[in-house]
Amino acid sequence: MNIRIANISLDTTDSEIRKLFAPYGNVDSAEVNRNMLNGRSLKSGHVNMPVEAQARQAIVSLHKTVLNGMTISVSELPSDYY
Repeated sequence: MNIRIANISLDTTDSEIRKLFAPYGNVDSAEVNRNMLNGRSLKSGHVNMPVEAQARQAIVSLHKTVLNGMTISVSELPSDYY
């Protein structure tokens, strides 16, 4: 399942996102969305978790929690988003 994370700090790394979601299950990928021209963070990211039940638990548990001083928003990314 694809998960969107919004309102992350500019300093948040891919590794920090992966560590945040890892307690809920296997994480296939975790990335900060970046501007293709300058590499700066777009203050959002995405995670892919292969087990839907684990992904849903992560969404419920992590939505509106604080990461690096920012209250993040966590939601399912629609399958037709890409």
